[in-house]
Amino acid sequence: MEVAANIAHSVEAQAAFSNGAEAVGLFRTEMLYMDRACAPDENELYNIFCQALESAKGRSIIVRTMDIGGDKPVDYLNIPAEANPFLGYRAVRIYEEYASLFTTQLRSILRASAHGNLKIMIPMISLWKRFCGSKRSWRKPNSSCVMEHIPFDEKIPLGIMLEVPSVMFIIDQCCEEIDFFSIGSNDLTQYLLAVDRDNAKVTRHYNSLNPAFLRALDFAVQAVHRQGKWIGLCGELGAKGSVLPLLVGLGLDEIAWARRRFPPPKRGWHNSTAEPAASC
Repeated sequence: MEVAANIAHSVEAQAAFSNGAEAVGLFRTEMLYMDRACAPDENELYNIFCQALESAKGRSIIVRTMDIGGDKPVDYLNIPAEANPFLGYRAVRIYEEYASLFTTQLRSILRASAHGNLKIMIPMISLWKRFCGSKRSWRKPNSSCVMEHIPFDEKIPLGIMLEVPSVMFIIDQCCEEIDFFSIGSNDLTQYLLAVDRDNAKVTRHYNSLNPAFLRALDFAVQAVHRQGKWIGLCGELGAKGSVLPLLVGLGLDEIAWARRRFPPPKRGWHNSTAEPAASC
């Protein structure tokens, strides 16, 4: 199993790899759009991704397309405030309205893919047709790069975040079109258990070790592996040292967490076997 870092900017990639990360399991690109007056242009994004790839030296980087909305507002987009932002207009759900923004980001990722091992991941997929819509949006930047003779990885892997419970029941269908999954343990916990993780009155019910949640993880990992696909986990759950034997036992292909939490206790869990871990 691979140990990877979660990063929000290219400058964090160098530190993560220096501290023992074997990959970047999550590049949170929405942070590149926040705390500024306007969106970054294609060249700015391209340069950021290339800088991260330079630090990676051939190791993989999973770039999550912008997960804007929810707890990550971007003022210049004028997305109205919502009563339940985590259940509302966020991530892939805004891509149709902000198509030019999404296209710009995809082009920058494609261009950067010529310089290293990049993968693209779409967040907040809950319906198969939503993913199909995102994939159709992919054609425009793909075709434009071809027409402009811009080099890019034509076989760049495409994956989705597994953070909405409904996706677990269409894994077989998803595997026909995508290359990998990454479990977003933070959001999957709150959606599966119906607990707002930012609400102090109910946070005691937010528990990623709830047996129902652990069974959901096991179900997802087995379902994805039956289809011969790759599945990792990114989120705070992976950063808990006491939980690592359990995650190893589940058979995840990768665990990713925040750079500040490196180095992990790799000596202890890399050498552990899956059988005792699976019995936790």
